[in-house]
Amino acid sequence: MELSNLRPADGAKHSDNFRRGRGHGSGNGKTAGKGHKGQKARSGAPRIGFEGGQMPLYRRIPKRGFKNINTLEIVGINVSKLEVFENGATVTVDALKEQGIIRNPKDGVKILGNGELTKKLTVQANAFSAAAKEKIEASGGTAEVV
Repeated sequence: MELSNLRPADGAKHSDNFRRGRGHGSGNGKTAGKGHKGQKARSGAPRIGFEGGQMPLYRRIPKRGFKNINTLEIVGINVSKLEVFENGATVTVDALKEQGIIRNPKDGVKILGNGELTKKLTVQANAFSAAAKEKIEASGGTAEVV
């Protein structure tokens, strides 16, 4: 037995894909899985999270700050990481992924100016810091915004 072929014992899991309240013969008739009496057995039962009029937990907990839904997640790469490429190569986002420098480019890649660059490269990225652009061009390469 291995982790890859573990599964629940036969009969241990039940499908939730069945019709409730369709008679005794269905195995889920009469009360349709709602038990006997009480507020939760009736129509108009309170919504999830309702605490009987007490201030619910999601309103008691303090909320802070602001979450901007339009923010972009940019991955930053330093110029020193580009040394793995050969002289005269074209560095793209896909090439960075192939080399294992980045795993997930998310919303874009920005080249930052930390470190030194000795090779002449054509770098194509979403953004460049001023220092990075200066170092790429100083080594004879070009920085192209895609």
